[in-house]
Amino acid sequence: MPGAEQHRDQSEGAAASTSSIPIPTPKRNAFTELLSARNKQRKPTSIGSSSRDARRRNMASSGGRDGLEVYLEKPESYPSNVVIYHNADFVAIHDMFPKSSLHLLLLPRDKTKYRLHPFEAFEDAEFLTKVKAEAQKLRKLAAAELRRKYGKESAQEQARQAALNADPPPDELPDGRDWDKEIMCGIHACPSMNHLHVHVIAVDRQSEKMKHRKHYNSFATPFFVPIDDFPLAPDDERLHPTREGYLRWDLKCWRCGKDFGNRFAELKRHLEEEFEEWKKL
Repeated sequence: MPGAEQHRDQSEGAAASTSSIPIPTPKRNAFTELLSARNKQRKPTSIGSSSRDARRRNMASSGGRDGLEVYLEKPESYPSNVVIYHNADFVAIHDMFPKSSLHLLLLPRDKTKYRLHPFEAFEDAEFLTKVKAEAQKLRKLAAAELRRKYGKESAQEQARQAALNADPPPDELPDGRDWDKEIMCGIHACPSMNHLHVHVIAVDRQSEKMKHRKHYNSFATPFFVPIDDFPLAPDDERLHPTREGYLRWDLKCWRCGKDFGNRFAELKRHLEEEFEEWKKL
């Protein structure tokens, strides 16, 4: 089972990105507004504010298996490049160690549930329904952000892009690429963190934080359990991830299925090529 050490470079925490929420305008999509990010890093407004952000990141990364708790306690104290949104029941954050070009976490705030293993927590049908609904909300935000980041490169988006640039614009925009299908939403069968969390992650697995086979296989094998698969049947093999040895499976490309055995460096080079092709679809 992945431990606290794996936390520091596997899965959870706040964002390393520098996204910010721009001032909305009437014609812009609300989902896009919430996750809109600028490519250039934000400059700190003062030495003090930069230091505060650094302290917050240190608190999360040094928290070991309890590193997510700081976001549950006072989410309002974090900037928008860390906490995306929060309400009475959930906190949505950027993962501090993302394993794809977009990697978000949904944290339930229910104190009777948030320290349970997801297999146990999701036995509560009412709670599971609530988590699924919020996860779908965050998934839509993530899909909108992928469209913002990669839409101009996607062949399936060309008609939509042309309509956006038309003068006057049409009353209805073409659907374009279904970016929702490019998002995975689920949990790890053996979470590396004590607090319940749901991964909302792009399929591309393109990240410098993807460093070894366990990182990759935690999202490319049944070790990753989609939220929509719950509740699981009592005989579901994913209830026994250690026995099944998912993290030790051979490395296979998520997109083309090519088997790389245990050659992670070779897989990484291949993933870069697949990422460029995936963006162009």
